[in-house]
Amino acid sequence: MKLAARVDRVTPSLTLSVTAKALGMKAEGIDVCSFSAGEPDFDTPAHIKAAAQQALDEGKTRYGPAAGEPLLREAIARKLQQDNQLNYTAENVIVTNGGKHSLYNMMMALIEPGDEVIIPVPYWVSYPEMVKLAGGTPVLVQTTAATGYKITPAQLRQAVTPQTKLFVLNSPSNPTGMVYTPAEISALAEVVVEQDILVVSDEIYEKILYQGAEHLSIGAVSHEAFVRTIVSNGFAKAYSMTGWRVGYLAGAVELIKACSKLQGHSTSNVCTFAQYGAIAALSESQDCVERMRLAFSQRREVMLERINAIPGLSCVVKPTGAFYLFVDISKTGLNSREFSNSLLESQQVAVIPGIAFGADDHIRLSYATDMTTIEKGMDRLEKFMRSLK
Repeated sequence: MKLAARVDRVTPSLTLSVTAKALGMKAEGIDVCSFSAGEPDFDTPAHIKAAAQQALDEGKTRYGPAAGEPLLREAIARKLQQDNQLNYTAENVIVTNGGKHSLYNMMMALIEPGDEVIIPVPYWVSYPEMVKLAGGTPVLVQTTAATGYKITPAQLRQAVTPQTKLFVLNSPSNPTGMVYTPAEISALAEVVVEQDILVVSDEIYEKILYQGAEHLSIGAVSHEAFVRTIVSNGFAKAYSMTGWRVGYLAGAVELIKACSKLQGHSTSNVCTFAQYGAIAALSESQDCVERMRLAFSQRREVMLERINAIPGLSCVVKPTGAFYLFVDISKTGLNSREFSNSLLESQQVAVIPGIAFGADDHIRLSYATDMTTIEKGMDRLEKFMRSLK
């Protein structure tokens, strides 16, 4: 069978494959400490599940509009207005099968062969692959720990060419956990406007912040930035709704209509009753978000202290958002695949190789897991590092 050439241009998701391997080992009865999945270990809050159950009981089990339930689109628009100072209405919003799907739809609707998309490194694993699938060219801009893994305005300006269509901005970041300050966002917005390019702001971790970090959506900086901004978000991380697959994209009406057209020929509507759970997530108490955030903050402190106490490992950029540590393994002499595979096989600890994010001298650990697993896993990681001497 001859497959389409586009498939060969795409690298399989390492985050999903490592997570699947760890789950497979657990199913075999192996005691695995997994720091691989970007998934909260909390159950979905009860009031969200109750809203979905009520929707089921009321017969909300049929096809719905491809762009999403009107009530949810309106709730998302209100959220964007109130929380992010973005003047969107329901017609500026499409509900998608998770945040990842919103980005995929957007790339397919916008990017053509010859278009360039600027992506800071380290990046979330799927950004470059989506660009390739759409026929575009990822332009990878290297950042360092010295700048907090943040692209600077000068770097962004230098990366722009006549072929640049889009800049991908992710704050808080997966995999580094860094958060751009409002001043840094404003400075990047100036370049976006000056160079007249589009920016997609992936804000899936916006509610998971620490140490007084503040999230500012780049579209809120100015009207000129707003008209060039596309926002991707969802319910998976903040509300522990990963398996519900409800995300959204907000932007210009013509883009949302184009994405809806694509969605109408691919997935159609998102699971109808799941959307009613999402409505409850936005419209009811946010205490559940704060409880999870406080737990993540405590776990972050413990894991960071343990990592930095292990000779040969370091995490010099303390994350102020999301729930990841991006750990430098360069002193071990191993690349990230070698390190991760050996760690999993010898100590049954699952981490994500940094090569997945464009940084082969790092690994990513998620602290969205319980404290017992963190302590046990850190003990095993310390034992593994001693074995390398």
